[in-house]
Amino acid sequence: MIKERINKLRALMNDKGIYAYLIPSSDYHQSEYVGDYFKSREYISGFTGSAGTIVITQDEAGLWTDGRYFIQAENELKNSTIKLFKMGEEGVPTIEKYLIDNMKKDSKLGFDGKVVCAKEGKNLKDKLEFKNIDIEYNYDLVGQIWENRTELPKEKAFLLDVKYTGESFSERLKRVRNAMKEKEASVHIITTLDDIAWLFNIRGGDIKHNPVVLSYTVITLDEVYLFIDEDKLDETIKNELNKEKVQVKPYDSIYEFVKTIDEKEVVLLDSNKVNYAIYNNISKSIRKIDTQNPTIMFKAIKNEIELKNIRNSHIKDGVAFTKFMYWLKTNVDKEEITEISAAQKLEDLRREQDKFIEPSFNTIAAYREHAAMMHYSASEESNYKLEPRDLFLIDSGGQYYDGTTDITRTIALGEITRDAKTHFTNVVRGMIRLSKAKFLYGCRGYNLDILARGPLWNLGIDYKCGTGHGIGFVLNVHEAPNGFRWRVVPERDDSCVLEEGMVTTNEPGVYIEGSHGIRIENEVVTRKAEKNEYGQFMDFEVITFAPIDLDAVDASLMLEDEKKYLNNYHKEVFDKISPFLSKDECEWLRNYTREI
Repeated sequence: MIKERINKLRALMNDKGIYAYLIPSSDYHQSEYVGDYFKSREYISGFTGSAGTIVITQDEAGLWTDGRYFIQAENELKNSTIKLFKMGEEGVPTIEKYLIDNMKKDSKLGFDGKVVCAKEGKNLKDKLEFKNIDIEYNYDLVGQIWENRTELPKEKAFLLDVKYTGESFSERLKRVRNAMKEKEASVHIITTLDDIAWLFNIRGGDIKHNPVVLSYTVITLDEVYLFIDEDKLDETIKNELNKEKVQVKPYDSIYEFVKTIDEKEVVLLDSNKVNYAIYNNISKSIRKIDTQNPTIMFKAIKNEIELKNIRNSHIKDGVAFTKFMYWLKTNVDKEEITEISAAQKLEDLRREQDKFIEPSFNTIAAYREHAAMMHYSASEESNYKLEPRDLFLIDSGGQYYDGTTDITRTIALGEITRDAKTHFTNVVRGMIRLSKAKFLYGCRGYNLDILARGPLWNLGIDYKCGTGHGIGFVLNVHEAPNGFRWRVVPERDDSCVLEEGMVTTNEPGVYIEGSHGIRIENEVVTRKAEKNEYGQFMDFEVITFAPIDLDAVDASLMLEDEKKYLNNYHKEVFDKISPFLSKDECEWLRNYTREI
């Protein structure tokens, strides 16, 4: 089927004189996770990971993806004729280098300009110019061969009350306009869905697990235009929009609208986020300020009301997870439990919690060697039955009206190997060391990442991903620009200065192909510590509360301060979670939070 689709695509390419066609994973808004309508890369390749780009030429097809997906991609691309290019590995060319080396002089590169960001489109055009290569960006060729393509979503939007957000749409709009004035811009184009959701305090269901609404906005110093399917807006939202005289326009009309921007205006936009088609529809004579959207940083720094709500959502989430862990440990040798049924049980327990909306991403429930695939997704074909032995990794989270959560625990279902226990303990040690970090203001995630990796690097082990990512507020579970990573990866945009109020995950891991995978993940809030003659010190507040499985810990490998930290953390877990448990669950938790 995949070969047939590629052949159909090549026939279309041939008709239009296109030698190479590029298919990214994104939608019209450069979203990390996309709705079914936009899964062109998955349709043409069969690769289901969230990140990756396909390049199809008349002679070859290749998929570029990162270390989270190497194992998964190798499995899913079998017999497809698509070659896997492991991004970041030695000797593997970038997409840009591949196109430069493989495209013929005077040939044509094609892509759908609505799903490629302006910066990438401009870069490819510039880099290929010496071979006199044309760029054709007006065709969605995959869409032309895609039979029974899902329609664009029509989910209703909802207004997130100021009791959750701590700030009204009008207040946020004022902040954006002040930032525009500081940059001497008169028009600001925002196309990223989470930025728009944050600004308007609107949430929705257009992308599974990400409560956003397909939309664009153009803001001037006097007017606001919202490009959206108006049927998604109820009277409550319309009343809120009317306070700032927002002009609602059809979703797709953005492309014609930007052509009408007066040449005297100065346009603020982020070419990493605005798509190539929108960018090219803006008059070339208009001055553009190409920089990060101000909303990125506004959104990342949570206010006190948001933080209060986030802490509350994590208590509920911790209760659900603790109940799950109790159920799993108690029943794994008594009833049939599979990866899929375990994930469903955890979701059911979350749904019992107040203000729950939906999971914050597709749960990763991975037993034994499946856990070595960082973003494994169980299917009916791969679904393992859990047995009272070995390690089970479950990475999951919830969207609540008062916060977004993301937690991973790896659980020993019985006896585990010596190596597994050593690896588990050193993952815990790394997570603890980063949690305990104290640092001067101005540090970025890459200044601190070695605290988490250190215990594993000492074993000669690494993990091919970041140690942590920013988290949205009732928004995307991956949010720029904060994170932990040992080196700067520009396209990840997770290396900013850590500011007070930022929420970031802390999730070191070990992934041994064919054997096991381990990840322990808590969320932390950056906060101010003391200020003295050396400067402003910062540290972290941990806000995730659920037991770390002591059955998999070798305390002899831990330093005294690490054991003390784990004991104190487990005391907090018991104090915060036990009031919401049954008597049996409470006694179980007392044992699993005992001092070591």
